[in-house]
Amino acid sequence: MYDLIIVGGGPAGLTAAVYAIRKRLNVLLISKDLGGKTNFRLALPWVEDYQVIRGLEIVNKFRNELEYLDFARHIEAVEKIEKKGDHFIVTTRGGAALEAKAVILATGARQVRMEVPGEKEFTMRGLCYSALSYAPLFIDKSVVVIGDEDLALRSAGELATIARSVTMVCASDKLLNTPLGHKLQQAGNVNILKDCEIVEVKGDTFARKLVLRDKAGKLKELEADGMFVEKALAPNTAMVKGLVELDDKERVIVDNACRTSVPGLFAAGDVTNNYAEQVLIAVGEGAKAALSAYEYLLPQL
Repeated sequence: MYDLIIVGGGPAGLTAAVYAIRKRLNVLLISKDLGGKTNFRLALPWVEDYQVIRGLEIVNKFRNELEYLDFARHIEAVEKIEKKGDHFIVTTRGGAALEAKAVILATGARQVRMEVPGEKEFTMRGLCYSALSYAPLFIDKSVVVIGDEDLALRSAGELATIARSVTMVCASDKLLNTPLGHKLQQAGNVNILKDCEIVEVKGDTFARKLVLRDKAGKLKELEADGMFVEKALAPNTAMVKGLVELDDKERVIVDNACRTSVPGLFAAGDVTNNYAEQVLIAVGEGAKAALSAYEYLLPQL
C-alpha cells in the first residue's frame, strides 16, 4: 500500500512526485513516459534554440531527480482508478492493481489532430498545436489557424496582434458571431476561409503548404510560415469516468487546493478545469496538489 500514487509523468506529475518524495511519502509515479508534451520541441527555420525558453528545460530539473529512483516510478499506462473503502486501486494496462491511500491525477490533455497525410511528419516542424505557447515566435510572419472552436478563435485573435497575416480555416462559422469573431472579420490582416477542410500538409524540412478542399470539392494550396491546429484539447480522463466530477469538456473539476469531488483524489495540470495549458502553470499546480495530498495524508502517517 503506497501513501500516494501519481498518475502522469508530465510537468504536473513530475513536480508532484518530487515534492512528495521530499515530504518522505511512500510515493509511486505511474506514466507511459516522463516529460509529457514537453518532449516535443517546436522547430522553425528562423528560430535558434537559445532564443526560446522551453518547458523541457524546466521539467528536466524534476525528471532528473526521478530517473535514478527506480522504486518511485513505474513506466506503464493506467487503465482505471477506483476507490475501495478508504483507499484507491490503480489498474495498469499490464494488469497490475496498485493500492494507495491517495492519488494525484496528472494525465494532461491531448490535442485533437486533423488526421491527414503529412500531419505526423511535420508536427512541431512548422506545424504547431498551441498559439498560447508559440505565438510570440511569429512576429511579422504569415500563419494559418485551423479550427472553428473557442480555442481557434482565441488563437487567431492573439496571432492577429503580431503576425503579418492570419488565415483562419473553418469548417463552419458558428463562433464568428461573437465579439472576438466580429473583431477578426474586421481586421485588415485576417482572412477567414469558411466551409473548408484540410486534406494534406506539404513541405520540405518544415511544413510549407496546406492543401484545402472547399465545399464544392475544389482543391487549392495555401502557403504560410507557420500553421496552428487549434481544434480542441481532449483531457485524458477515461480512467476516472464515473468516479469523479467532470465539467462539460470532460476535465476534472478541482478547487483551489487541487481537491476533486472524491476525498483523497487530487488532480493537477491540463487534465483539470484550471485556466491555461502552460508548463509553468502545470508545475505550480503539481506542487500544490502534492502539498494538498500531504495535508490529507498527514493524520494517517
